[in-house]
Amino acid sequence: MVNRSDVNYFGAGPAPLPTTVLEKASQALLNYKDKGIGLCEISHRSPEANEILADCKHALSTLLSIPDDYEILFLQSGGSGEFSATVYNLVSIWVEKKRAKIAEEVGDDKDEVLRRLRRVVDEELKLDYLVTGSWSLKASQEAARLVGAKHVNIATDARKISHGKFGNIAPEDQWTLTPRSAGGPAFVYFCDNETVDGVEFPSFPKSLEGEDAPLVCADMSSNFISRNVDVSKYAVIFGGAQKNIGNTGIAIVIMRKSLLPPHSTPASPDLLRELNLAVGPIVLDYPTIAKNNSLYNTLPIFDVWVAGQVMSGLVNSFGAKRIGGQEEISNEKARLIYEAIEKYPSVYRVVPDKSVRSRMNICFRVGGGDADKEKAFLAGAEKKGLLGLKGHRSVGGIRASNYNAVSLQGAKLLVSYLEQFAESA
Repeated sequence: MVNRSDVNYFGAGPAPLPTTVLEKASQALLNYKDKGIGLCEISHRSPEANEILADCKHALSTLLSIPDDYEILFLQSGGSGEFSATVYNLVSIWVEKKRAKIAEEVGDDKDEVLRRLRRVVDEELKLDYLVTGSWSLKASQEAARLVGAKHVNIATDARKISHGKFGNIAPEDQWTLTPRSAGGPAFVYFCDNETVDGVEFPSFPKSLEGEDAPLVCADMSSNFISRNVDVSKYAVIFGGAQKNIGNTGIAIVIMRKSLLPPHSTPASPDLLRELNLAVGPIVLDYPTIAKNNSLYNTLPIFDVWVAGQVMSGLVNSFGAKRIGGQEEISNEKARLIYEAIEKYPSVYRVVPDKSVRSRMNICFRVGGGDADKEKAFLAGAEKKGLLGLKGHRSVGGIRASNYNAVSLQGAKLLVSYLEQFAESA
């Protein structure tokens, strides 16, 4: 029988979880806090559930130093559901602001307000997407499906500078963002770390900064709580939990309270229908979720508990360093693995450009992409207990996912195997 201690798992998600958390979870599933019932059985509206929610929020706020004017939401959407939720919510806010401005100009003539608003939506509604990999591409496609392709501005498509493939990010002066002088976009969207393609933004884009900066929405599913983030630069940050934070089942949203009532008002469903714009499902409606403390519908409390345990563990481990402590370890693991790959250029080739290499998802080819050599590499790795290294089905190759629960020792074992395989090739 293979023991957990015999295996180092580098899968891209669901990702490994700390063994200590899983051991506590096994007990909590049977008898949570000596209640005689398991954690999956308690009511999501019980005092225990509310405590779990509060603890999870506190741990995340502590790690990322989240400002007080931000709200944390938990949804069952997954990251893909947030592709839709961001469009529904931020477009609705944009529409209502435009309606209110027109109403100030023309007064109570509802027909005239609607006529002008239709023209404004038709001519001015733009959602800017930075397409740097498979996930931001899917997000942009979902936006086009919901509001129409004419309203989606692909401000950059990395394939255009990488021979039709993802693996780089164009210089910012080549991006075609909706001009701020023309009112700017409803929001700008990017994926901070592309899990499939191994591309990560080195830092927050400078072209999205400034006093008149647009609302910025970022998908951080696969690099959540792996490095310091200036949350104040973002309108919305979201991520599925199943990479660095927990198990599948929830998405976490960090958003400005200024985008929620009473500070911002969404457009009414009737108005959106008049404008032929999609009305989102209630379970993706941020104001509804926030008003109900993420408990509008039955939230999987066990999943929130796991996330809270993982993040509380990091808080306890790193103290005053907060997420900076994890960032140091993540960077060191990535450095060791990339250096080992680069040491043998005749055997290995890193896929993305060095300037945008992901610390989380290290994508490379063996033998120039030779199928037999890559199969041999994977088979040899499995014999050594190094699992989950096969690349995404859409791109192939090898992918070592360097999530938080991958230990430094695990990374060193992978480095040792990389060296052994290369020297025997």
